[in-house]
Formats: sequence, structure tokens, C-alpha cells
Amino acid sequence: MKVILTQKVSKLGNIGDTVDVAMGFARNYLLPNGKAMRWSRENLAIFEVKKAELVAKHEGEKTAATAHLPKVAGAKLHMIRSAGDTGHLYGSVSSRDIAKLIGELTGIAVLSEQIRLGGPIKEIGVWDVQVALHPDVIADVKVYVAQTQDEIEALVAGKSIRRNEKKLGSDPAPESKEKIDVLPEALAKDKEDTLEQNSETSEE
Repeated sequence: MKVILTQKVSKLGNIGDTVDVAMGFARNYLLPNGKAMRWSRENLAIFEVKKAELVAKHEGEKTAATAHLPKVAGAKLHMIRSAGDTGHLYGSVSSRDIAKLIGELTGIAVLSEQIRLGGPIKEIGVWDVQVALHPDVIADVKVYVAQTQDEIEALVAGKSIRRNEKKLGSDPAPESKEKIDVLPEALAKDKEDTLEQNSETSEE
């Protein structure tokens, strides 16, 4: 579907660019959010009339986003979640969760689509995330995910909190020891039985 961009869209184009996009992307995101208009000669003429206004609006939003940048970049994004012994979360941390936390901490409204996450966070640890406050203003933030505040503080200090470290160097389980202890006796018994059978065969 061919559209005229009325806002700059990351990885797509600048204001005034005519681009071809998937119909679903246009109908579900670009058009309802006022980021583009359907391409036609009539709409192209309308855009040219409004172009100066749209550019001015773009610059105003960029200035506002730049002012918010230090506050967002400096926010303490700490997520406390339940996890298993290996650090795998029961659930996940989504872009929506991060956007909500930023709003709560800073008072700055951020949409989930402004969070560049790549995919849900499913492990305890420190995650690098980008927040697109504006197509030209990107805040680099770190999201700390752990089970307790103490673990969060350990991550902030650069320490590891992997819960399976002890298990990697632990002794064999009791059952394993028992099997190892019994094994020589079993071998001895098998050997004894074999000798008896050979003796009986020889006598015959």
C-alpha cells in the first residue's frame, strides 16, 4: 500500500516521503496514529499545503523529547519477578511493562511501541534497551530484573546472581553415590556366578 508519511518513522522514511508498506501496517499503525496518509494526487496536494506545519510540529516534538532524555536515561528501571533456580522467569517482562514503569518513575508518557526490546525478557539479569522518545531522540537504558531488591542491588553493583552456580560444582546426589558403592559388589557376584557355571560345565 502506498502512503505519504506525515511524520518521520524510524527505518521507513522522513516527512513527505512516499513509501510502500504492508496494508496491515498502514491500517493498524500508520494511518490511525496520524503518521501517514493514503497516497493520491489529492492527498499529495493537501500534504504540500500542510508540510510547513507538519515540519514545525516535528521539530517541536523533537525539542520536547530532547528535554526528557536525561530523565528517562537516568530512571532506575528495576523489575522484581519470580524465577526458577536457573534464573528463568515465571512469565516475562514486556515492552508494555517497561513503558509503564518509565511512566510511573518519570511522569513521561511512553508507548510500548517506543520501547526497542526485540522480544520479551525471560531471564534474570541486566538488559540493554532503547527508548525512542522521538525518531531522532533515543534513550539508552538498562533494565535490571531479579527476584528481590537485594539481588537488584547486586546486579547494579556488577555482581552475578546466577542461582545454579552451586549446583554446577556440587557432589553427586545420594542416589548416585549409593549406585556407585553397590556396583563393585554386583560385579563380584556376577564373576562368582560365572566361575561356578564354568566349573559345572567342566565336570560334565
